[in-house]
Amino acid sequence: MLFGGTTDDPAWWAMDRLMLIRVVVAVLVAAAFYFAMRRPKIVPGGAQNVAENALDWVRINIAEEILGKENGRKFLTIIATIFFVTIFLNLTSIIPFLNISSNARIGMPMVMAGVAYVTYCWVGIAKYGFFGFIKSSIVLPGVPLPIHFLLVPIEFVSTFILRPFTLTVRLMANMLSGHIMLALFFAATQYFIIDQSGLWTFAGIGGILAAVGFTFFELLVIGLQAYIFALLTAVYIDQSIHADSH
Repeated sequence: MLFGGTTDDPAWWAMDRLMLIRVVVAVLVAAAFYFAMRRPKIVPGGAQNVAENALDWVRINIAEEILGKENGRKFLTIIATIFFVTIFLNLTSIIPFLNISSNARIGMPMVMAGVAYVTYCWVGIAKYGFFGFIKSSIVLPGVPLPIHFLLVPIEFVSTFILRPFTLTVRLMANMLSGHIMLALFFAATQYFIIDQSGLWTFAGIGGILAAVGFTFFELLVIGLQAYIFALLTAVYIDQSIHADSH
């Protein structure tokens, strides 16, 4: 089966609905930026203007704000990619007939957190060397020797184990909870208006109003989660660059 299957099925790698959404969104985002920027003009217009404004917003408000101008431009590609992929995948949660963000399942948030984590480690190792980066990241300067036996394991776990885990779970949990709330509101509306009658109709109207209101709230969450994910990626890269001063 192309769209389905389980891990016990020979087609465990098969593309289900969420995987299809991921592929389609990734292709659309890449194609949109390609066609917008394929023939750049000195005075941008139309699609190029929209794409440049979007990239400039990420560059100024996330990359350069955290990393400075030089490093902000250097790492803009990965930060902008994470931001735009995250926000457009999140938007599918409120698009009719899709109605769920593929970030509500752990796979895609894990991949993006992995990319951010590998970048974080790669930048630090390239600058300080493997052991120098590990030491700079987990050994706090000016701390009495006996305290290191307590702090070093804590710093190691929080920096190199929990960091990608929290990035993954934060995004997944927020998008999953939003999907569940929207599904409950719309399901309640259908139940009260279609399956019930009389006074229950007023409850159904209340349900649909709540669903619409929560949809606008979900729009805020969609943008906020993309911003936070990209911002934390920039923060981690900055910590890696300045690991010796932490």
